[in-house]
Amino acid sequence: PGITFLSGGQSEEEATRNLNAMNKLYPNAPWKLSFSFGRALQASVLKAWDGKDENVGAAQNLFYALAKANGDAALGKFEGAHPATTGSLYEKNYVY
Repeated sequence: PGITFLSGGQSEEEATRNLNAMNKLYPNAPWKLSFSFGRALQASVLKAWDGKDENVGAAQNLFYALAKANGDAALGKFEGAHPATTGSLYEKNYVY
Protein backbone atom coordinates (compact mmCIF):
# COMPACT_ATOMS: atom_id res chain seq x y z
CA PRO A 1 0.00 0.00 0.00
CA GLY A 2 1.04 3.58 -0.48
CA ILE A 3 0.17 7.22 -0.01
CA THR A 4 0.85 9.53 -2.93
CA PHE A 5 0.72 13.30 -2.52
CA LEU A 6 0.46 15.88 -5.28
CA SER A 7 3.62 17.97 -5.57
CA GLY A 8 1.83 20.92 -7.17
CA GLY A 9 2.71 24.36 -5.89
CA GLN A 10 6.06 23.21 -4.54
CA SER A 11 9.38 23.81 -6.21
CA GLU A 12 11.26 20.74 -7.36
CA GLU A 13 13.59 21.07 -4.40
CA GLU A 14 10.77 21.60 -1.88
CA ALA A 15 8.96 18.50 -3.12
CA THR A 16 12.11 16.38 -2.85
CA ARG A 17 13.06 17.67 0.59
CA ASN A 18 9.49 17.29 1.92
CA LEU A 19 9.27 13.73 0.60
CA ASN A 20 12.65 12.98 2.17
CA ALA A 21 11.57 14.42 5.53
CA MET A 22 8.39 12.33 5.59
CA ASN A 23 10.27 9.14 4.80
CA LYS A 24 12.94 9.92 7.41
CA LEU A 25 10.21 10.50 9.99
CA TYR A 26 8.52 7.16 9.24
CA PRO A 27 11.29 4.85 7.94
CA ASN A 28 9.43 1.68 8.90
CA ALA A 29 5.91 2.73 7.96
CA PRO A 30 3.71 -0.08 6.61
CA TRP A 31 3.11 2.03 3.47
CA LYS A 32 5.16 3.82 0.83
CA LEU A 33 5.10 7.62 0.87
CA SER A 34 5.62 9.39 -2.44
CA PHE A 35 4.58 12.30 -4.63
CA SER A 36 2.75 12.24 -7.92
CA PHE A 37 5.50 14.15 -9.66
CA GLY A 38 4.57 16.30 -12.62
CA ARG A 39 5.93 19.80 -12.84
CA ALA A 40 8.18 19.16 -9.86
CA LEU A 41 10.08 16.50 -11.79
CA GLN A 42 9.90 18.02 -15.26
CA ALA A 43 10.22 21.81 -14.97
CA SER A 44 14.02 22.04 -14.92
CA VAL A 45 14.32 19.38 -17.62
CA LEU A 46 11.96 21.19 -19.97
CA LYS A 47 13.80 24.45 -19.29
CA ALA A 48 17.16 22.79 -20.04
CA TRP A 49 15.89 21.17 -23.23
CA ASP A 50 14.18 24.32 -24.56
CA GLY A 51 13.02 22.35 -27.62
CA LYS A 52 16.54 22.26 -29.07
CA ASP A 53 18.24 19.11 -30.32
CA GLU A 54 21.61 20.24 -28.98
CA ASN A 55 20.18 20.36 -25.44
CA VAL A 56 18.83 16.80 -25.36
CA GLY A 57 21.86 15.27 -23.64
CA ALA A 58 21.99 17.92 -20.91
CA ALA A 59 18.23 17.60 -20.34
CA GLN A 60 18.50 13.81 -20.07
CA ASN A 61 21.35 14.09 -17.57
CA LEU A 62 19.32 16.54 -15.50
CA PHE A 63 16.28 14.26 -15.62
CA TYR A 64 18.41 11.38 -14.36
CA ALA A 65 19.76 13.56 -11.52
CA LEU A 66 16.22 14.63 -10.52
CA ALA A 67 14.96 11.04 -10.68
CA LYS A 68 17.91 9.91 -8.52
CA ALA A 69 17.27 12.69 -5.98
CA ASN A 70 13.59 11.75 -5.72
CA GLY A 71 14.34 8.04 -5.59
CA ASP A 72 16.67 8.71 -2.66
CA ALA A 73 14.01 10.94 -1.05
CA ALA A 74 11.46 8.13 -1.35
CA LEU A 75 13.82 6.13 0.86
CA GLY A 76 14.50 9.04 3.23
CA LYS A 77 18.11 9.12 2.03
CA PHE A 78 18.37 12.32 0.00
CA GLU A 79 21.29 14.53 1.00
CA GLY A 80 23.26 17.41 -0.44
CA ALA A 81 22.60 19.88 -3.20
CA HIS A 82 19.47 19.56 -5.32
CA PRO A 83 19.88 19.48 -9.12
CA ALA A 84 16.83 21.65 -9.92
CA THR A 85 17.34 24.84 -11.90
CA THR A 86 13.92 26.40 -11.32
CA GLY A 87 12.51 28.15 -8.30
CA SER A 88 8.94 28.10 -7.15
CA LEU A 89 6.40 26.54 -9.49
CA TYR A 90 3.46 28.21 -7.76
CA GLU A 91 1.09 29.99 -10.13
CA LYS A 92 -1.37 32.33 -8.45
CA ASN A 93 -4.99 31.75 -9.51
CA TYR A 94 -4.02 28.74 -11.66
CA VAL A 95 -7.16 26.91 -12.80
CA TYR A 96 -7.10 23.22 -13.68
